[in-house]
Amino acid sequence: MAAAPSTAGVGDGPAKAMEQTTFRRILNTGLTGHDPRQAEQGYVLFSPMNDLNQTLIIDMAGEVVHRWQHGENIGLYGSLNARGNLYMGAKVKDEASDLFQIWPAFKGGQIREVSPAGEVLWTHTDPFHHHDQCSMDHGGCLYLSLETVPEDLAQRVRGGHHPPDNRTTMYADVIVEVDREGNRIWEWRAIEHLDPEIDELELSESRWEWTHGNSIAALGDDRVLVSFRAIHTVGIIDKATGKFLWKYRHPEMGGQHDPQMLPNGNVLIYDNGTQRRFMGLFPHSRVFEINPATNEIEWEYRDRFPFTFYSPQVSGVQRLPGGNTLICEGLRGRIFQVTPSGEVVWEYVNPYFEPNIFGFDSNMVFRAYFYTPEQVPFV
Repeated sequence: MAAAPSTAGVGDGPAKAMEQTTFRRILNTGLTGHDPRQAEQGYVLFSPMNDLNQTLIIDMAGEVVHRWQHGENIGLYGSLNARGNLYMGAKVKDEASDLFQIWPAFKGGQIREVSPAGEVLWTHTDPFHHHDQCSMDHGGCLYLSLETVPEDLAQRVRGGHHPPDNRTTMYADVIVEVDREGNRIWEWRAIEHLDPEIDELELSESRWEWTHGNSIAALGDDRVLVSFRAIHTVGIIDKATGKFLWKYRHPEMGGQHDPQMLPNGNVLIYDNGTQRRFMGLFPHSRVFEINPATNEIEWEYRDRFPFTFYSPQVSGVQRLPGGNTLICEGLRGRIFQVTPSGEVVWEYVNPYFEPNIFGFDSNMVFRAYFYTPEQVPFV
């Protein structure tokens, strides 16, 4: 179903209908909407994607209640692991800092576990680490890395366009698992499991990369949920065989991020929508919940005015304990909560504008996370 959002007044009193459209509201920053009767109450963690070098926790009033200060730029994002520590990527300069033009935007290089007090408890370094990392119960980590695609295989990969920086080397993803001591205990290589003719690049993607993985999540039963932006694919990998147990490809699902396995077995996805057009002209984003057993979409959120909800890059989504959904419209730094019927009942726009890795003034947010008060006892 296509859910159309409504708006709610700012503050803790009775909700009021806001006369502003979504487009007008995102011109403001900080807390721009809160219906306390319908919004789930808790805290939101996010890391501005710029030179601020901080991770913040805000309350429902939009006030900062906890802050981590980092020595380096955030490696896109951080979140809390099961031990209650911040689990994050950090951008470090090393021998792999200049692979291709867009690489510095999502390169990490180091994974860190940081206590609420800011003490670095654990690190793992991989110059090719990028985008995502997942804390494992054994104390180690599952994360995304890169490797070079052999030239003969790269020539067989269909699609994409010639890189603007004229570099001809192509890279593809490696999913790596390490233990607490940093020993590599499992890996999955895209070049061994993808077909260059079937898993073709979207035409709008540069041939710097074949896959451009942007999200991983460890599931039970030795499965891994993955998102590969450049080939518009989300899937579940069996760690024992490396094969896909489920694979969903759709030409309009352009640039998708952050698939999440829900308790009902469905997968929640932020569909950036770079290939989707409204009236044949305007791309726009959506969030949808898909049943892997049938590939049927069982829930969907879009904005009433479609192209006012759009982020061609980054972004994330989270189903909350009470049934609402937290959405991070990353390019605009907009974080908001919607009800199952699609009402916007809480909204916050990142007010921190600083230069990003390319020097552009930005308030982008890669992902945001909601936590209940019980999950953040240190606040």
